[in-house]
Amino acid sequence: MATGACVPEQIITNDDLAKVVDTSDEWISQRTGIRERRISAGENTSALAIGTATVSYTHLTLPTN
Repeated sequence: MATGACVPEQIITNDDLAKVVDTSDEWISQRTGIRERRISAGENTSALAIGTATVSYTHLTLPTN
């Protein structure tokens, strides 16, 4: 059994958001615990699913009998 994960490459921090919206890193992180988020800049869900499957496959261990 194996697991894997794949996330979009682009990272948006709270400081990045504060440049666009009247807020701050401190305000967001205190209320939500979020410091950064991943934003898809062209990756679609199927591309992320393929990435996840690829990572899972590389970690796969099969039972030996």
